[in-house]
Amino acid sequence: MSPPRESAHRILVVDDDRTFRHAITKLLTAGGYSVTGAADGQAALLQIKKSRFDLILLDVWMPRMTGLEVLAQMHSLEHRPKVIVMTSDNTPETVLQAVREQAYQYVSKPLAPKKVVELVEEALSQAAAPPIEVISARPHWVELLVPCERAAAERIQTFLMRLKGDLPESVRESVGQAFRELLLNAIEWGGKLDPNRKVRISFLRARRMLLYRIADPGPGFKFEGLTHAAVSNAEDDPVGHIAVREQKGLRAGGFGILMTRAMVDELLYNEAQNEVVLIKYLDESSAS
Repeated sequence: MSPPRESAHRILVVDDDRTFRHAITKLLTAGGYSVTGAADGQAALLQIKKSRFDLILLDVWMPRMTGLEVLAQMHSLEHRPKVIVMTSDNTPETVLQAVREQAYQYVSKPLAPKKVVELVEEALSQAAAPPIEVISARPHWVELLVPCERAAAERIQTFLMRLKGDLPESVRESVGQAFRELLLNAIEWGGKLDPNRKVRISFLRARRMLLYRIADPGPGFKFEGLTHAAVSNAEDDPVGHIAVREQKGLRAGGFGILMTRAMVDELLYNEAQNEVVLIKYLDESSAS
Protein backbone atom coordinates (compact mmCIF):
# COMPACT_ATOMS: atom_id res chain seq x y z
CA MET A 1 0.00 0.00 0.00
CA SER A 2 1.35 3.41 -0.97
CA PRO A 3 1.60 5.90 1.92
CA PRO A 4 -0.39 9.13 1.42
CA ARG A 5 1.69 11.78 -0.30
CA GLU A 6 2.18 15.10 1.48
CA SER A 7 0.24 16.84 -1.30
CA ALA A 8 -2.40 14.09 -1.62
CA HIS A 9 -5.97 15.10 -2.34
CA ARG A 10 -8.22 14.80 0.70
CA ILE A 11 -11.35 12.68 0.28
CA LEU A 12 -14.27 12.09 2.66
CA VAL A 13 -16.23 8.85 2.22
CA VAL A 14 -19.72 9.06 3.80
CA ASP A 15 -21.79 5.88 3.96
CA ASP A 16 -23.64 4.03 6.72
CA ASP A 17 -22.69 0.69 5.14
CA ARG A 18 -19.54 -0.06 7.13
CA THR A 19 -18.26 -2.73 4.73
CA PHE A 20 -18.65 -0.49 1.67
CA ARG A 21 -17.17 2.53 3.45
CA HIS A 22 -14.09 0.64 4.60
CA ALA A 23 -13.57 -1.01 1.21
CA ILE A 24 -13.64 2.34 -0.62
CA THR A 25 -11.43 3.98 2.01
CA LYS A 26 -8.85 1.21 1.70
CA LEU A 27 -8.95 1.32 -2.10
CA LEU A 28 -8.42 5.09 -2.34
CA THR A 29 -5.77 5.12 0.38
CA ALA A 30 -3.86 2.53 -1.61
CA GLY A 31 -4.06 4.93 -4.55
CA GLY A 32 -2.21 7.61 -2.59
CA TYR A 33 -5.18 9.70 -1.44
CA SER A 34 -5.72 10.96 2.10
CA VAL A 35 -9.08 9.43 3.04
CA THR A 36 -11.43 9.95 5.99
CA GLY A 37 -14.64 8.00 6.65
CA ALA A 38 -17.96 9.04 8.19
CA ALA A 39 -20.83 6.71 9.10
CA ASP A 40 -23.71 9.17 8.69
CA GLY A 41 -24.62 12.71 7.67
CA GLN A 42 -24.05 14.36 11.02
CA ALA A 43 -20.60 12.81 11.38
CA ALA A 44 -19.82 13.96 7.85
CA LEU A 45 -20.86 17.54 8.61
CA LEU A 46 -18.57 17.63 11.65
CA GLN A 47 -15.65 16.43 9.52
CA ILE A 48 -16.42 18.99 6.79
CA LYS A 49 -16.51 21.85 9.30
CA LYS A 50 -13.17 20.99 10.92
CA SER A 51 -11.19 19.86 7.84
CA ARG A 52 -10.86 20.90 4.24
CA PHE A 53 -11.65 18.21 1.64
CA ASP A 54 -11.22 18.20 -2.12
CA LEU A 55 -13.91 15.59 -2.81
CA ILE A 56 -16.75 13.89 -0.94
CA LEU A 57 -18.26 10.52 -1.84
CA LEU A 58 -21.73 10.80 -0.34
CA ASP A 59 -24.51 8.26 0.23
CA VAL A 60 -28.09 9.59 0.31
CA TRP A 61 -30.17 7.61 2.79
CA MET A 62 -28.41 7.49 6.16
CA PRO A 63 -29.52 7.80 9.79
CA ARG A 64 -29.60 11.17 11.61
CA MET A 65 -29.02 13.22 8.43
CA THR A 66 -29.42 12.34 4.75
CA GLY A 67 -26.83 13.06 2.11
CA LEU A 68 -29.13 15.64 0.50
CA GLU A 69 -29.36 17.47 3.83
CA VAL A 70 -25.57 17.44 4.05
CA LEU A 71 -25.39 18.99 0.57
CA ALA A 72 -27.83 21.73 1.61
CA GLN A 73 -25.73 22.53 4.69
CA MET A 74 -22.61 22.92 2.55
CA HIS A 75 -23.83 26.05 0.72
CA SER A 76 -22.42 28.28 3.46
CA LEU A 77 -18.90 26.85 3.23
CA GLU A 78 -16.14 29.14 2.02
CA HIS A 79 -14.45 26.19 0.34
CA ARG A 80 -17.04 23.81 -1.10
CA PRO A 81 -15.59 20.45 -2.18
CA LYS A 82 -16.92 18.55 -5.16
CA VAL A 83 -19.48 15.92 -4.22
CA ILE A 84 -20.19 12.61 -5.93
CA VAL A 85 -23.55 11.26 -4.79
CA MET A 86 -23.58 7.44 -4.62
CA THR A 87 -26.93 5.74 -4.10
CA SER A 88 -29.26 2.99 -5.26
CA ASP A 89 -32.09 5.56 -5.27
CA ASN A 90 -32.64 6.68 -8.87
CA THR A 91 -36.05 8.29 -8.36
CA PRO A 92 -36.40 11.56 -10.33
CA GLU A 93 -37.03 13.56 -7.15
CA THR A 94 -33.75 12.42 -5.59
CA VAL A 95 -31.75 12.95 -8.78
CA LEU A 96 -33.12 16.45 -9.28
CA GLN A 97 -32.58 17.43 -5.65
CA ALA A 98 -28.94 16.38 -6.05
CA VAL A 99 -28.69 18.65 -9.12
CA ARG A 100 -30.30 21.54 -7.23
CA GLU A 101 -27.89 21.09 -4.32
CA GLN A 102 -24.92 21.25 -6.73
CA ALA A 103 -23.74 17.64 -6.66
CA TYR A 104 -20.86 17.25 -9.11
CA GLN A 105 -21.87 13.73 -10.17
CA TYR A 106 -24.58 11.19 -9.43
CA VAL A 107 -23.81 7.47 -9.69
CA SER A 108 -25.77 4.33 -8.96
CA LYS A 109 -24.79 1.59 -6.56
CA PRO A 110 -23.43 -1.03 -6.62
CA LEU A 111 -20.14 0.40 -7.88
CA ALA A 112 -17.17 -1.62 -9.07
CA PRO A 113 -13.91 -0.57 -7.34
CA LYS A 114 -12.33 0.38 -10.68
CA LYS A 115 -15.29 2.65 -11.44
CA VAL A 116 -14.88 4.44 -8.11
CA VAL A 117 -11.23 5.17 -8.85
CA GLU A 118 -12.12 6.46 -12.34
CA LEU A 119 -14.82 8.76 -10.93
CA VAL A 120 -12.46 10.16 -8.31
CA GLU A 121 -9.66 10.76 -10.82
CA GLU A 122 -12.02 12.47 -13.27
CA ALA A 123 -13.59 14.71 -10.63
CA LEU A 124 -10.25 15.81 -9.19
CA SER A 125 -8.77 16.47 -12.64
CA GLN A 126 -11.44 19.04 -13.56
CA ALA A 127 -10.94 22.67 -12.61
CA ALA A 128 -13.65 24.43 -10.62
CA ALA A 129 -16.32 26.03 -12.80
CA PRO A 130 -19.44 28.15 -12.29
CA PRO A 131 -22.32 26.05 -10.92
CA ILE A 132 -25.17 24.59 -12.92
CA GLU A 133 -28.20 26.79 -12.23
CA VAL A 134 -31.55 25.06 -11.72
CA ILE A 135 -34.55 26.95 -13.10
CA SER A 136 -37.04 24.08 -12.89
CA ALA A 137 -36.56 20.68 -11.26
CA ARG A 138 -39.82 18.86 -11.78
CA PRO A 139 -39.50 15.28 -13.09
CA HIS A 140 -41.40 16.15 -16.28
CA TRP A 141 -39.94 19.64 -16.75
CA VAL A 142 -36.26 20.20 -16.08
CA GLU A 143 -34.66 23.51 -17.04
CA LEU A 144 -31.02 24.36 -16.38
CA LEU A 145 -28.37 26.97 -17.16
CA VAL A 146 -25.13 25.12 -17.91
CA PRO A 147 -21.62 26.66 -18.08
CA CYS A 148 -19.99 26.36 -21.49
CA GLU A 149 -17.45 23.65 -20.72
CA ARG A 150 -17.27 20.10 -22.07
CA ALA A 151 -17.17 18.50 -18.61
CA ALA A 152 -20.55 20.09 -17.82
CA ALA A 153 -22.10 18.32 -20.82
CA GLU A 154 -20.96 14.95 -19.50
CA ARG A 155 -22.32 15.69 -16.02
CA ILE A 156 -25.71 16.84 -17.29
CA GLN A 157 -25.95 13.74 -19.45
CA THR A 158 -25.56 11.44 -16.45
CA PHE A 159 -28.24 13.31 -14.50
CA LEU A 160 -30.79 13.39 -17.32
CA MET A 161 -30.27 9.75 -18.29
CA ARG A 162 -31.62 8.77 -14.87
CA LEU A 163 -34.86 10.63 -15.53
CA LYS A 164 -35.62 8.20 -18.36
CA GLY A 165 -34.98 5.01 -16.41
CA ASP A 166 -38.39 3.54 -17.30
CA LEU A 167 -37.74 3.75 -21.05
CA PRO A 168 -36.17 1.01 -23.19
CA GLU A 169 -32.39 1.19 -23.17
CA SER A 170 -32.29 1.72 -26.95
CA VAL A 171 -34.43 4.86 -26.62
CA ARG A 172 -32.44 6.20 -23.67
CA GLU A 173 -29.13 5.65 -25.41
CA SER A 174 -30.07 7.09 -28.81
CA VAL A 175 -31.84 10.18 -27.47
CA GLY A 176 -29.11 10.70 -24.87
CA GLN A 177 -26.39 10.58 -27.52
CA ALA A 178 -28.31 12.97 -29.78
CA PHE A 179 -28.76 15.43 -26.91
CA ARG A 180 -25.09 15.20 -25.95
CA GLU A 181 -23.95 15.98 -29.50
CA LEU A 182 -26.16 19.06 -29.78
CA LEU A 183 -25.22 20.27 -26.31
CA LEU A 184 -21.52 19.96 -27.14
CA ASN A 185 -22.12 21.93 -30.34
CA ALA A 186 -23.83 24.67 -28.31
CA ILE A 187 -21.03 24.75 -25.74
CA GLU A 188 -18.19 24.72 -28.26
CA TRP A 189 -19.56 26.91 -31.05
CA GLY A 190 -22.19 29.07 -29.37
CA GLY A 191 -20.45 29.45 -26.01
CA LYS A 192 -16.84 29.30 -27.31
CA LEU A 193 -15.91 27.07 -24.34
CA ASP A 194 -16.21 30.07 -22.02
CA PRO A 195 -17.47 28.72 -18.65
CA ASN A 196 -18.76 32.18 -17.76
CA ARG A 197 -21.28 31.91 -20.60
CA LYS A 198 -24.34 29.66 -20.23
CA VAL A 199 -26.37 27.32 -22.39
CA ARG A 200 -30.02 27.03 -21.42
CA ILE A 201 -31.40 23.52 -21.71
CA SER A 202 -34.89 22.15 -21.14
CA PHE A 203 -36.04 18.55 -20.86
CA LEU A 204 -39.78 17.86 -21.12
CA ARG A 205 -41.23 14.41 -20.60
CA ALA A 206 -44.79 13.91 -21.84
CA ARG A 207 -46.68 10.63 -21.96
CA ARG A 208 -45.79 9.96 -25.59
CA MET A 209 -42.93 12.35 -26.22
CA LEU A 210 -39.47 13.42 -25.08
CA LEU A 211 -38.46 16.98 -25.93
CA TYR A 212 -35.13 18.73 -25.46
CA ARG A 213 -34.55 22.42 -26.13
CA ILE A 214 -31.03 23.86 -26.24
CA ALA A 215 -30.39 27.61 -26.52
CA ASP A 216 -26.79 28.79 -26.76
CA PRO A 217 -25.43 32.34 -26.19
CA GLY A 218 -23.94 32.66 -29.67
CA PRO A 219 -25.23 34.56 -32.74
CA GLY A 220 -26.27 31.37 -34.58
CA PHE A 221 -25.03 29.87 -37.84
CA LYS A 222 -25.91 29.05 -41.45
CA PHE A 223 -25.92 25.46 -42.67
CA GLU A 224 -24.12 26.48 -45.86
CA GLY A 225 -21.21 27.65 -43.74
CA LEU A 226 -20.74 24.34 -41.91
CA THR A 227 -17.97 22.99 -44.13
CA HIS A 228 -16.47 21.30 -41.06
CA ALA A 229 -19.64 19.23 -40.47
CA ALA A 230 -20.78 16.03 -42.19
CA VAL A 231 -24.21 17.56 -42.81
CA SER A 232 -22.59 19.73 -45.54
CA ASN A 233 -20.82 16.90 -47.37
CA ALA A 234 -21.64 16.14 -50.99
CA GLU A 235 -23.39 12.81 -51.60
CA ASP A 236 -20.29 11.43 -53.35
CA ASP A 237 -17.95 12.59 -50.56
CA PRO A 238 -19.44 11.53 -47.18
CA VAL A 239 -16.24 12.31 -45.21
CA GLY A 240 -15.12 15.49 -46.97
CA HIS A 241 -15.53 17.53 -43.79
CA ILE A 242 -12.73 15.63 -42.06
CA ALA A 243 -10.03 17.41 -44.08
CA VAL A 244 -11.63 20.76 -43.22
CA ARG A 245 -11.60 19.92 -39.50
CA GLU A 246 -7.94 18.92 -39.68
CA GLN A 247 -7.06 22.21 -41.39
CA LYS A 248 -8.89 24.16 -38.67
CA GLY A 249 -7.35 22.14 -35.85
CA LEU A 250 -10.75 20.88 -34.64
CA ARG A 251 -11.37 17.71 -32.65
CA ALA A 252 -12.35 14.58 -34.57
CA GLY A 253 -16.07 14.40 -35.25
CA GLY A 254 -18.45 16.66 -37.12
CA PHE A 255 -21.18 14.02 -37.44
CA GLY A 256 -23.36 15.47 -34.68
CA ILE A 257 -26.21 17.07 -36.66
CA LEU A 258 -26.29 14.31 -39.26
CA MET A 259 -26.32 11.61 -36.60
CA THR A 260 -28.92 13.43 -34.51
CA ARG A 261 -31.31 13.64 -37.44
CA ALA A 262 -31.18 9.84 -37.70
CA MET A 263 -31.77 9.29 -33.98
CA VAL A 264 -34.78 11.53 -33.30
CA ASP A 265 -38.12 12.13 -34.99
CA GLU A 266 -37.95 15.90 -35.34
CA LEU A 267 -35.10 18.41 -35.24
CA LEU A 268 -36.18 22.05 -35.34
CA TYR A 269 -34.04 25.24 -35.36
CA ASN A 270 -35.12 28.81 -34.76
CA GLU A 271 -34.42 31.49 -37.37
CA ALA A 272 -30.98 32.45 -36.06
CA GLN A 273 -30.20 28.76 -35.46
CA ASN A 274 -28.84 29.32 -31.99
CA GLU A 275 -31.75 27.36 -30.50
CA VAL A 276 -32.71 23.80 -31.36
CA VAL A 277 -35.50 21.46 -30.31
CA LEU A 278 -35.23 17.69 -30.69
CA ILE A 279 -38.28 15.45 -30.29
CA LYS A 280 -38.58 11.71 -29.86
CA TYR A 281 -42.07 10.22 -29.98
CA LEU A 282 -42.77 7.24 -27.73
CA ASP A 283 -44.95 4.29 -28.65
CA GLU A 284 -47.50 2.85 -26.23
CA SER A 285 -45.11 0.30 -24.76
CA SER A 286 -42.43 2.94 -24.09
CA ALA A 287 -44.87 5.51 -22.73
CA SER A 288 -46.53 3.25 -20.18
